[in-house]
Amino acid sequence: MRASPMIVMAVAAACCISCARHVPEPPIRVPGKPYVSWVIMSGDSDNPDEDFVCQSDPRTDCIVPVSRADARVFSDVHVYYHGAGADTRYVGTMQIGFFQGSATAAKTQVDIAVKQNGSITNQSVVGIVSSTPGTYTIAFDLTATVDAGTGQPIRDQLKVIVR
Repeated sequence: MRASPMIVMAVAAACCISCARHVPEPPIRVPGKPYVSWVIMSGDSDNPDEDFVCQSDPRTDCIVPVSRADARVFSDVHVYYHGAGADTRYVGTMQIGFFQGSATAAKTQVDIAVKQNGSITNQSVVGIVSSTPGTYTIAFDLTATVDAGTGQPIRDQLKVIVR
């Protein structure tokens, strides 16, 4: 007996929805306050989103496998820029320290706008994980401006352990 295409699509959609990671939300939403959250995944070159590593809320330990000559590890850093009730613009840099060659290569310029009626905008950065075990950081140095008002600094550093 062959399943109808509609049943197959419904089952596939249900599986995807139940397995999908949710965007981390702040523990307490403050109206008018910009907010950045993130999720880090790891895997191989075909799927750098294969394994969950950590997230911002609730903040969990970030431990990423080290790249080896015979098995490079890729990581996908997903950053979510949350709207603050009005047009919100995030500008600055994000430095991902655990990517191979991160001294210069992993500094990402950020210029992201979240529209008033939009709740979130995301950015993903994929890179090869360092082959040197150790403790690294991801540093956010951003300014968020809500409705063309005064900029609000968003500075955060998170520790990432490569082992």
